[in-house]
Amino acid sequence: MKPLYKGLLLALLHLLLVGSLGGKLLWDRARLPRVWVRAAPYDPDLPIRGRYVRLRLEVDARGDTLPQPTDVRSSRLFSAKLRVEGKRLVALEGKPPNGHWIRLWQVGEETRWVLALPVAFFIPEHVLDPSRRPAGEELWVEVTVPGKGPPRPIRLGVKKDNALTPLDLN
Repeated sequence: MKPLYKGLLLALLHLLLVGSLGGKLLWDRARLPRVWVRAAPYDPDLPIRGRYVRLRLEVDARGDTLPQPTDVRSSRLFSAKLRVEGKRLVALEGKPPNGHWIRLWQVGEETRWVLALPVAFFIPEHVLDPSRRPAGEELWVEVTVPGKGPPRPIRLGVKKDNALTPLDLN
């Protein structure tokens, strides 16, 4: 086989590999449950890895041994399984290894249940940091919830006066 044909075959193989990953993510986005989740920004910009916003996703936590959200002294991690119920992301307490860890997180005056590991949402270079919101606005993120692994962010939105508006970050 000529070197040109070997090179073209290798290029085709690479295209198929990358295309299959993209196709899987699109397939997952179409079939997995989606939900808008309130997010707390966390470490918004690390130039080494690119420009992104790290978000701690808020969950509704359910379980018999979970402390009350008013107990901010509890810094323990709790194992949980994520599920979408209605229009909420719910963390059901369970035994490891369910794949997710939740904890109490102090955000301003509020204490919330959040996923212990933040998710990253990549933003273009020319866009102002969407995590810095004026008073009265909350940052939300639409995510797909796979059976295994962390939720996958799709887009960001802002909730103001109980109206959720997706952000145009292009």
